[in-house]
Amino acid sequence: MKIKLSMLGLAIALFIVGCGETPYYGKVDNTPYATKECMNELARGAEIDHNNKIDKIVVYKKKRMMYAYKDGKVVEEYRISLGANGGANGGNKVKAGDYRTPEGTYSIVRKKCDSRLYKSLMISYPSEADKARARARGVNPGGYITIHGQPKWNADGRGDNYTLSRDWTEGCMAVPNLAMDKLWCAVEKGVKIEINA
Repeated sequence: MKIKLSMLGLAIALFIVGCGETPYYGKVDNTPYATKECMNELARGAEIDHNNKIDKIVVYKKKRMMYAYKDGKVVEEYRISLGANGGANGGNKVKAGDYRTPEGTYSIVRKKCDSRLYKSLMISYPSEADKARARARGVNPGGYITIHGQPKWNADGRGDNYTLSRDWTEGCMAVPNLAMDKLWCAVEKGVKIEINA
């Protein structure tokens, strides 16, 4: 009974952290989630490893996998979690709050230092086609879809097997923090990301 309750608590915690934007309130934070050092690094452009840059990211939702490409070759692959309703059977994102991961071709538009979910790479969702589909249905397409790391409780990666075994975000793609560190250094603004069913 205790194990079931603790698993339920963990599932609720994952659901609550989601991936929507929350402001950083300037609290002293000496964890890897501290944003001051991260923002200084971004301002200097010091986070990019020019020898290991990638030029494309491809996601396969059904396989729960993300692949990083350089010059047409896969150089890294990562297990991912998707939106809580956005797995392979959940379909494409339709509107804000549907907890689905979008499908289509986008690009990385910026990096964000995140005090809740480690680091984030924001993608260019919604595209014009996404907006048109949403307008036709009379709904808001939503936005703020990112590739991000893990919540604070899993900063050390000990819970990766748990988090990567289920879909828990608000529509984002979550990777382990070690994978996020690699992507953070390899991705510049404008890198294409293709998200497939």
